Amino acid sequence: MISVHHKGDFTSTVRFLEKLLRSDYRQLLDKYGQMGVDALKAATPVDSGKTAESWRYEIQNQNGSVVLRWYNKNVNKGVNIAIILQMGHGTRHGGYVQGRDYINPALRPIFDAIATEAWNEVTRG
Repeated sequence: MISVHHKGDFTSTVRFLEKLLRSDYRQLLDKYGQMGVDALKAATPVDSGKTAESWRYEIQNQNGSVVLRWYNKNVNKGVNIAIILQMGHGTRHGGYVQGRDYINPALRPIFDAIATEAWNEVTRG
């Protein structure tokens, strides 16, 4: 036979969840959004500098979630230059330019910092 006993209530949990509902994370996400833009600018391979200067971020509310998204507006002939620098691309003469993974290493410390700060917020009494 298995029996479960508990003592107490969910007051702390309810208080925490209510605090989350009242919180405005826009300022926090703005901080990390700008940190990401700065990291991406610094990591972007530079020829003219246009791609490095074209990084931006957006904060969107979607389906009850908040999304922080970085994007690059440097487009040439319908092609996003940041993406072909990352992924590689063919040339008009049949050659291939190897991509260079610069986006993931630039954003990894930002993701780690967001996760750490979120965890600290969740576990704080």
